Amino acid sequence: MLSMQRHSSRPFLVLMSLPSTAMGFALSVQISALSWILTTRYGLHIDEIGLVWAAGPLAGIVGQLLIGLLSDRVWFWGGRRRPFIIVGGLMSSLMILALPGIGVISRGLGFGGILGVAIAVALALDLSINVSFNPTRSIITDLTSEGAARTRGYTWMQSVSGTFGVLAYAIGAVFDNYVLIYFGAVLVLAFSLIPALLIEEPRLLPGDTGGSRDRPSEPGPGPARLLAILTPLWGFLAYDLVAMTLKVFGIALATPALDIALVVVTAVLLAVTLSARDRGVEFVKEDLVEFRKVLAAHSFSWIGAQTMFVYMIAFVQYRFPALDAIAAGRMLSTSFVVLSAVAAVMPALVLGPLTHRFGQIGVHSSCLGIMAAGYAAIYLFGYSPLALYLLMGVVGVGWAAIVSLPFAIMSQRVDQRRIGLYMGVFNLSVVLPQLLVSTGIGALVNRVADKGLIFVIGAATVGLSAIAWLFLRRSDPPATAIASAPGH
Repeated sequence: MLSMQRHSSRPFLVLMSLPSTAMGFALSVQISALSWILTTRYGLHIDEIGLVWAAGPLAGIVGQLLIGLLSDRVWFWGGRRRPFIIVGGLMSSLMILALPGIGVISRGLGFGGILGVAIAVALALDLSINVSFNPTRSIITDLTSEGAARTRGYTWMQSVSGTFGVLAYAIGAVFDNYVLIYFGAVLVLAFSLIPALLIEEPRLLPGDTGGSRDRPSEPGPGPARLLAILTPLWGFLAYDLVAMTLKVFGIALATPALDIALVVVTAVLLAVTLSARDRGVEFVKEDLVEFRKVLAAHSFSWIGAQTMFVYMIAFVQYRFPALDAIAAGRMLSTSFVVLSAVAAVMPALVLGPLTHRFGQIGVHSSCLGIMAAGYAAIYLFGYSPLALYLLMGVVGVGWAAIVSLPFAIMSQRVDQRRIGLYMGVFNLSVVLPQLLVSTGIGALVNRVADKGLIFVIGAATVGLSAIAWLFLRRSDPPATAIASAPGH
């Protein structure tokens, strides 16, 4: 074991943060470059781009839940999380390199169009990222003790990951997205492999006092219980299954019946979930009533965030039609630089102190309210580059909370011996809304002329999330972590 790991020194905290940073950087490359390439180089329409982006949520549904469960229970290559970090990092690097070669791959395979190849490349990239993402976060819990040490570990992970996220968008803004792609492929590979080979993992997970050395001593929840836990997300799940099936078979509905059904079912499930009573105790280690409320509240914030990430290129082209492809890409990257810079500095310097004074729930809800106001202001006043960049900084306040506080809140309500599994379940509150964005919202944005609708949707859904969080029990237990959230 390295000396810095034995003493949990600051260099070790940085080293431990690098695998998560690698996966976050890969997602930043995808956010900055994928929609831009598909629009400017290959001429895909907004609804087609949404279909390509649907690959990510599909990969997350399978990848993070399955990998989370497996990484809690296996041991090979000298680690529990190490094998998945190494394999995911290697594959992510290769798939990033494939992004600018989508047309070449399509021609080489003899396909007339590039949509199918674009979906395949996006799916492979997202599967690769999802193989590593859950283990890169779970390993922080594995290597730190509960309390101040874990808080330091996750705070450093968010600080390091956020800083490199800013670097990713800055490269795209100063140079171009092609430079970002090639730089990102090298960084993702190095930041995945080197720490995974240097860090020594414990054989026993936190709280494991008996039974098998390689798995929790108690069985995890079965499929029926997991499905019950996901009750607030049933509306999203049903809509995604039906919408994807219709798209695959090329069926277009003449009426908005499916969308209306989604709104009704989701509203009912949200009301039932948020009105449920807890066990009447101050805090229990595995409070699944509160965990369901976390899933419900978190899901709506991701509708707003993902809508911005996927379709903002359409907004830039609509509001600033004089820009060519390179200039539009730079404006997009600059906007995300501002967003990411705020999200990088706030968790450790601002949100951490505020949560100790006012509680996690209140601070998170307030940040989401600020984000919703920022979205509304972009729609109303975002007609110049300066106004857009300044308001993206306002939106960054909410994004800083989304990528940090929900994980801290969630992790205090589940058994840490099964943290990989519950991280995978928690990730469904991200990927199911993301899939909704790729299907239903993509078709809606494609139909309307005013692409500012993107930020109207964002303001409404993030605002609803801010309200929903207030239904959680406000008497927070002592914070154990401030962490980077799931990408998918």
